[in-house]
Amino acid sequence: MTSLPFNSVEDRLYVLRTRWERYVADGRFEQFIEFAVAVNSLAEHFNRLRLPGLVRLCEGLENAVLARLGEQSMHPLAEQDILLLQRQLDTLLGSVTTSRAPVPARRTEEREPSTQEIDWVKPRSVWIVSASEKQGLADGLSRQLQFFGFQVCLMPWSGSPPQTDPPLAVLFIPASAAALPDELRCIETLRAACPASQLFYLGVESIIDPIVALMRAGIDVAIPADEQPSMVLNRILDLVQTHEQEKYRVLVVEDSRVAVALIQRTLAEHGIDSRAISDPCTMLEVLEAYRPDLILMDMYMPRFNGVEATRVLRQMSAYQAIPIVYLSGESEIGMQVEALRLGGDQFLIKPFNPVLLAAVVKTKIERFRETQRSSRLDGLTGLLNHTAAKARLKVMVSMAAQSVERHITVAMIDIDHFKSINDTYGHPVGDQVIRGLAWLLKARLRSTDLIGRYGGEEFLLALPEVDPALARSVIDRIRADFAALPHAHPGGALYATFSAGISVYPDIDAAASLTEAADSALLNAKSLGRNRVEHVMV
Repeated sequence: MTSLPFNSVEDRLYVLRTRWERYVADGRFEQFIEFAVAVNSLAEHFNRLRLPGLVRLCEGLENAVLARLGEQSMHPLAEQDILLLQRQLDTLLGSVTTSRAPVPARRTEEREPSTQEIDWVKPRSVWIVSASEKQGLADGLSRQLQFFGFQVCLMPWSGSPPQTDPPLAVLFIPASAAALPDELRCIETLRAACPASQLFYLGVESIIDPIVALMRAGIDVAIPADEQPSMVLNRILDLVQTHEQEKYRVLVVEDSRVAVALIQRTLAEHGIDSRAISDPCTMLEVLEAYRPDLILMDMYMPRFNGVEATRVLRQMSAYQAIPIVYLSGESEIGMQVEALRLGGDQFLIKPFNPVLLAAVVKTKIERFRETQRSSRLDGLTGLLNHTAAKARLKVMVSMAAQSVERHITVAMIDIDHFKSINDTYGHPVGDQVIRGLAWLLKARLRSTDLIGRYGGEEFLLALPEVDPALARSVIDRIRADFAALPHAHPGGALYATFSAGISVYPDIDAAASLTEAADSALLNAKSLGRNRVEHVMV
């Protein structure tokens, strides 16, 4: 199985087409497995790029492929199976072609991004299909989306879709929670016209039957009424904010060179980094240096077995939670159960299916990383939580102390009159206002800046290596932008403001003292009338 460096959507599409053509020509079982791996890899890539419509099409093709994988004796497939898979592949390739928006013309003074920066140019348009009774909600969402740079097209349920490129998303706002037959037909029509767009239905009842009916019609996300404005904007912003995450890392503990080669080729095809060792006695040193997200552990190795190695790791606090997947030719169920009881997370039988191996590895790592993130991040905003933000500021101050003339501007931000927002519009809208400020901060500040939710409606910022006057100007510009940001609610949109206080390192040289001083300046800003930025007087 050849491992290729996938750098773009085009690379994956080329491999997908090539492997399918080879299988159609030769009909060999191993070629069909390689085709299945290519489909899975493309789905994972679209998922990382946050293109849910194309992910759905890939997954449909992948399910059809895996259903026909079977044993070697089943290949080559019958002609009717070949034709069915060909139709699904053609649908996927056609949707990829029509969904990819052209690269927009750039002004001459703008920097031309590199190929790695533009792997997929996503549409920035959103269609809102709204009942007349919900026009206020539709208008509020439209203003909020436009603030974040989306082009919005409003249309009634009975209207025809615009003759433009498919949008990033379509929002359906019905008059009542239960979808009528005509509304389901409208959804089906737009689903067919926009196969790669994500379709949202706002205001559904929390009952399974109507949600299933909506999904069968083509809805991707059905949002309950009390979460409408906040969740839908959060999801749409998430679609266009593709964050390059750190590569997955897997430690392979396996004494068979053939097995190691197959495992590492499979992982590499899915963009997963790996390191292999044949002697489990070196495992602790490698774990400390490599810091993997998962261990693939052979059950039978020289000197001791995989279960014994796992029991050792589970006694160490640093490795109590790391996922461990056993690999073995052992098929006896009792032994497998015992191995899992003694610390393993899953058991794969050799020879393993490479698609299944990659899926198990990615799923286990995603859950492991999510657990790690949840201990550091605020659940509402995705920012650093109180404890993690304080720890990060302490590290920043420590690093600055080792440099010459390095500034850090610290800001404490508090949303003005937040209690009255909750009392007037309800806590879901209040949460939306908090999220709106979090989105704005992430959009306006650098990746090197500290952004944390300090508690409630209060945020902590730290801007390193920037002139304090410029840092204050940036924060004040964010204040003005936030005052202009509409927050959609069922009756329309509301506006909010914030106050901020700032302090500067090295004028104040301790992390705790910086936050205390910034908080004191924040109180001063509120006493002076709110919606302003004040500097601590040293």
